[in-house]
Amino acid sequence: MNLSRRGFFKAAGAAFATTMAFELSSQSEALAVEPAADWKLVNTEEYTNICCYCSGGCGVICSTRDGELVNIEGDPDHPINEGGLCPKGATMFQLRNIVDPATREVIKNPNRTTKPLVRRPGGTEWEPISWDDAVKEIARKVKDTRDASFEETANGITVNRCTGIASLGGSQQNVEEEYLILKMMRSLGVVAIDNQARV
Repeated sequence: MNLSRRGFFKAAGAAFATTMAFELSSQSEALAVEPAADWKLVNTEEYTNICCYCSGGCGVICSTRDGELVNIEGDPDHPINEGGLCPKGATMFQLRNIVDPATREVIKNPNRTTKPLVRRPGGTEWEPISWDDAVKEIARKVKDTRDASFEETANGITVNRCTGIASLGGSQQNVEEEYLILKMMRSLGVVAIDNQARV
C-alpha cells in the first residue's frame, strides 16, 4: 500500500470524525448514585474561613456536621492559595480534633489546652488556674516590670520608655487586634515591638 503523508492525515481525520459521530449519537444511561453513609462529607455544612497560622491569609473550607468540625481543606475559590494549603494549614484540623490511630475515628484532641496554666518559680509542673487569676497575675507582673524598668530621661533627654518589656505579635491576631496591642504597648512605653508574621 502506497500511503502519502497527506493521505495518512486524511484517513486519520476521517476515522476520528467517524468515531466522534458514533459516540455523540449513541445514548448513555444517566445513573443516579445515592451517597454512601460512610462518605466523609455526607450531610455537612461548609463555611469559609482564613487559616490562622501566618500572615498569608489563605482561605479554607470548614465542613461541619451537627456542630462538629469534620474536615478542613483549602478553598479553591480563594485568590491567595487557590485551594492549596501548606503543611501547617493542612494540619489545622488537629487544633480541635484528631484521628484516633487505633479506631480511625475522629475524637477531641486530648492535648488541647483549654484553661490557663502556670508554672511557679522553682516548680517543675504546670498547674491550672482560673482566667480571673491569670489576668490578675499578668497585670501585676506587667506593672511591676514597667515600674522597675521605666526610664523618663536618658542623657538629659525625655524618652519615657520601658526597656524591660518586649512585645511579639502573632499571625493569629487580625489587623484590628494588632493595632490595639501596638497602642497598648506604646502607652506602656515599650519600644521593642515586633511581629512574628514579619519574620
